[in-house]
Amino acid sequence: MATNTTTKKPATAAEEYAEAVAETAEAHPERARRAPDIVGPPLGENQNPVTVTLSHHLRINGTDYTPGAEIPVSPDYARRLRGQGFVART
Repeated sequence: MATNTTTKKPATAAEEYAEAVAETAEAHPERARRAPDIVGPPLGENQNPVTVTLSHHLRINGTDYTPGAEIPVSPDYARRLRGQGFVART
């Protein structure tokens, strides 16, 4: 019969990791609680989001968006989507 000769890791390593994660969340509460307000890549400095209407089905970061959906994106990402034909003509 085979025996397991490995030892369990001490619980202190897991506790230290949990404390480090809690400290990070406490140090940056705006990051921990802030929901993404735009779809796709983040906004650059001094940029305002642009709302685009999709003309085709698009999957961004694991979320499906159907044709006709209006999504807020960064101006650079809106330009890329227009060039690829994903934005409806208005």
